[in-house]
Amino acid sequence: MSSFPSALVTGGRSGIGAAVVAALEREGTEVQVLDVVDGFNVADPRAWEGVGAVDLACLNAGIVTGEGDVAQLTDEQYRRILGVNVDGVVYGVRRLASVMDGGAIVVTASLAGLTTVYADPIYGGTKHFLVGFVRSVAPQLAKRGITINAVCPAIVDTPILGDSREQIVAKGISMLRPEEIADAILLAARDGSTGEAWVCLPGQPPERHEFRRFFMSD
Repeated sequence: MSSFPSALVTGGRSGIGAAVVAALEREGTEVQVLDVVDGFNVADPRAWEGVGAVDLACLNAGIVTGEGDVAQLTDEQYRRILGVNVDGVVYGVRRLASVMDGGAIVVTASLAGLTTVYADPIYGGTKHFLVGFVRSVAPQLAKRGITINAVCPAIVDTPILGDSREQIVAKGISMLRPEEIADAILLAARDGSTGEAWVCLPGQPPERHEFRRFFMSD
């Protein structure tokens, strides 16, 4: 029997999200798939109003801008990626914090949230936000019995790569499989820790990122 009787997965129709859905369903979990192809817009706060409590929430939906030159970035590209990558997680966590009594939330961030990504700096910025948000919101969610963690994979072989996939393959860069990240997401959900960023690199098991500790007043 699954340790998570119920779950939701945003962006669950392809890539990492689809792999998470498949892994959970194999365990017997009842999974709600919230995906734009089914009409669910994670960037719309009204869409979240009807979402109920689950044992596990995988906030996975994400996009890239496709623009590396910030001088050429359009307003539409900027607003769209903020809507999906940032608003989609904030609205999701806000709703889940109000309806969940215990359980786990795992956010799909990226290694780009811990380092640099020159090819798409806005994408990198959104993932840095997610890592910081997860770490910062964790203590208050813990008071509700909810854990929250971020999974930060290196390049994953998914449709989000688009035309850049051929260049990655040509350069001989190793890619992770979506199924590997699905396993990491379930590991982070079951670990019992909170406010962690789990790094996923090719050929290595997922591991918690060690942050340098600073102390700030409340």
